[in-house]
Amino acid sequence: MAKVPQKWLVVITVLLGTFTIILNNSMLNPAVPHLMNIFEADAVATGWVITIFMVTMGMIMPLTGYLGDKFGKKQLYIAGLSLFILGSILGSLSWDLSSLIFFRGVQGVGGGVMMPLSLALIFEAFPKKERGLATGVWGIAAMMAPTIGPTLGGIIIEMGSWEWLFLFNIPSGVLGLIFSIYYLKQTKKVANIRFDRWGFLTVTLGVGSMLFALGRVSELNDLRDVTNISLLLLGLLSLYLFVRIENRTDQPLLDLSIFKIPAYTYSVWVAMISSISLFGGIFLLPLLIQQVYGLGAIMTGLTFLPSALLAGIFMTIGGRLLDRQGPSVIVTTGLTIGAVGTLLLGLIGMDTAIWVIFVLNAVRGIGMGLSTMPATTAGMNAIPEKFISRGSAMNNVLRQMSSALGIVFVSIYFEVRRGQVMATSSVTLEEASLTAVTEGFLVIAVLAFLSIPAGLLLGKEHRKQQEEIN
Repeated sequence: MAKVPQKWLVVITVLLGTFTIILNNSMLNPAVPHLMNIFEADAVATGWVITIFMVTMGMIMPLTGYLGDKFGKKQLYIAGLSLFILGSILGSLSWDLSSLIFFRGVQGVGGGVMMPLSLALIFEAFPKKERGLATGVWGIAAMMAPTIGPTLGGIIIEMGSWEWLFLFNIPSGVLGLIFSIYYLKQTKKVANIRFDRWGFLTVTLGVGSMLFALGRVSELNDLRDVTNISLLLLGLLSLYLFVRIENRTDQPLLDLSIFKIPAYTYSVWVAMISSISLFGGIFLLPLLIQQVYGLGAIMTGLTFLPSALLAGIFMTIGGRLLDRQGPSVIVTTGLTIGAVGTLLLGLIGMDTAIWVIFVLNAVRGIGMGLSTMPATTAGMNAIPEKFISRGSAMNNVLRQMSSALGIVFVSIYFEVRRGQVMATSSVTLEEASLTAVTEGFLVIAVLAFLSIPAGLLLGKEHRKQQEEIN
């Protein structure tokens, strides 16, 4: 590895950890029915295997900025990855569903520590003019893992045993740990830093309650459930109190003043819409391929493959163009391409050839590759260096909540709309499912088109900053 520049070893290191986390979580999604049989549990109880990871990960993320400043980012990242590996080992040894859920929570805490720090460590290693390409390479993990994970998880379940869903993490996790020890640089610790306990309590309760409620919702009746309504209201109230507390605290857990920097705010908006679009598509496409066209899980996985590959390729292209030209053209172009691809998926019919679905999803991948990480990088570049860790934590929390919201929305819309079509029209189940899926894509397309102005405004703010520097 001596010929590889130190800064690129940092990218490789955090990419290994990020890919392991996201891949593991996405591999477990298709395994829920199998785990129901293994542990003789119902869908609600077994669903906690997925929900607990999302909740614990989202709850710990806001704390990573403070902990990174207090103890050093390298030490904290290594601790997070070690915890994730430990959770994976223990998860494979689970003796009942309760123990499996607990160990998944341990994994979530480790992942919640690592995800925001990954971006912060890259920003520590690279100057502003080189961060686009670096984050583009790192972002390949964030785009590819969710798309190939379900297929890989299905193969493991069919050909092996469920324990391998956890053991599969160990090789790449241990390799990432070794790289972290040798190649991550020690970062400066912030002296005289105080812990914002009230901010921590309110944001943890707020994010945890919201994600917990969203994780329990899969159909319209769930939104009428008193517990879910109470959790959502508790989450909103807690987040409101959090904002009030942070605006009055000398050393806030998450400095909300960064939202006064327009470029950062626009980048967060793009990241949130991109998360809704990505995970909404991950939910809708399998329904389209399997319930409408009657094809199998393997074909479903292949549908995602071109999108994942092109997203990775164009993420590096987008990062390089960001470093050279700024975000205006590249982010706006990517958002437009992604929106058009999503819109066209909303216009398909029963006789649409499967290769058309491949192409349209690939177009969406190109759009996300050109827009998502370049927008995030441009926004993070706009905030002061001392806020990088906390800006990354904020970005990740909002992306996590947007992903959950996107899945909840499309799942409820699909069930409700399909039922309406079946009740009011003399159509087959496949035709009703197609209507619900395509309309879901149309709604996501509207959101995607609404994010295009954010790309233009992000470019405008970047040019303004460049003029002030010069």
